[in-house]
Amino acid sequence: MESALTARKLTLAYDRATIIRDLHVDIPAHQITALVGPNGCGKSTLLKGLARLIKPQSGVVYLDSAAIAKLSTKEVAKRLGMLPQNPSAPEGLTVRELVAQGRYPHQSWLQQWSKEDEQLTEQALVITGMTELSDRPLDSLSGGQRQRAWIAMALAQNTDILLLDEPTTFLDLAHQIEVLDLLYELNQTQGRTIVMVLHDLNQACRYADYLVVMRQGNIYAQGVPPEIMTEAMVEEVFGLKSSIVRDPVAGTPMCIPISQKMPMKRDYVGQQL
Repeated sequence: MESALTARKLTLAYDRATIIRDLHVDIPAHQITALVGPNGCGKSTLLKGLARLIKPQSGVVYLDSAAIAKLSTKEVAKRLGMLPQNPSAPEGLTVRELVAQGRYPHQSWLQQWSKEDEQLTEQALVITGMTELSDRPLDSLSGGQRQRAWIAMALAQNTDILLLDEPTTFLDLAHQIEVLDLLYELNQTQGRTIVMVLHDLNQACRYADYLVVMRQGNIYAQGVPPEIMTEAMVEEVFGLKSSIVRDPVAGTPMCIPISQKMPMKRDYVGQQL
């Protein structure tokens, strides 16, 4: 398996609080990888470590076999795009201005704003459905609209690797599927490597080729969804009993949580909803 990103003996911490210790992970190239696990298990921290937003206490992250710590910031930004959780922007910035910032790593003193920069900015606005809102201030938009604007900026960066921390946050169900369909299409048509933190296990199984399951700062399991998504895994990692069945639409594993408190609604048993 060709790896786009690799971590070896990676230890990450905030101040003196170690979140991840001696972690090994391989992110497959040209595939969609979903990081899943309970709150506080280290998913977002790992994503930041892979993107070089956190300096490791020890260990190495490799970007296409090169130690990422030895690459220039601009070189990393040309090859890897990162959409963090709850990103912030200067007050008054418009959607178009935000999206255009994705092109900054590709500019220099000799080459300022180009026709390609303009085309990729417009393309990102179209893909995310933000063209009509492009002149609106970012802080005037709804949470879902802002999220799409940030995704457009990541797309405008036009990197081979995209890291997204909970890209469906603040989005209603229709827009969640729209964003996930978009990322899937980018992977299928352009071969982009996509790594995203997701909370919805069923969406992770539907869209990801590869799952990385985390628990308490370590990798519990990694592999293809049919092998990883088991009732034992859900109980051990999430502390929840479940039934894993075949998704009738996608054919992928589907997790049905089993409540210990709520009784079955007998009136609905056997009825078609």
